[in-house]
Amino acid sequence: MNSQLAPLSPPLGVNPAYCVPRQTVLVMKEKVWSLSGDTFHIVDENGHEVVQCRGQAFSLSDRKEFADSSGRPLFSLRTRHFTLHKSFYAEDAGGTVLFEVKGKFSIGSSKMIATFTNRSNGAPIELLVKGDWFDRSATITMGNQIIATIGRSYFNMREVFGGQQTYYVTVAPGVDLAMMAAICVCLDEKENEKK
Repeated sequence: MNSQLAPLSPPLGVNPAYCVPRQTVLVMKEKVWSLSGDTFHIVDENGHEVVQCRGQAFSLSDRKEFADSSGRPLFSLRTRHFTLHKSFYAEDAGGTVLFEVKGKFSIGSSKMIATFTNRSNGAPIELLVKGDWFDRSATITMGNQIIATIGRSYFNMREVFGGQQTYYVTVAPGVDLAMMAAICVCLDEKENEKK
């Protein structure tokens, strides 16, 4: 996962402050004993917290709150109910939908489509998330361009017995780190549904 991904111009995403000009590796560790549901500790390759993801206990929509490193809300990620394939949407504090991630039918792999309006230029964007969870990997592409890769650490005893996962998300320069973290959480949720 050390290969360089091409930078995006204009920046790509819904949170311009999270579109940094260098390739970044997010390390996302699921907190095992969290009482609030799926909560992730998300740092960069240097150990600096990038974004917070806190699951909300007893939420009907499996709600997860994303916030900046000082705790200011960015968006809520929710499960969309009554859909054929597991799907999600992110909304800001005012209830505006920022992006959607919809599960798609795929044999032998996971496949999802993320859609949003790019904040930097107003263009409608569609990303393909495709992974092979046997190989513990996934790619996020826009057209033919890879904008992020996701890899899981190999199981250790704590992960086997505690249900904890660690993901390594390599994000291209100019791509929204918070949104890529949220898409990884969606993929984790979709895979958890199969267990």
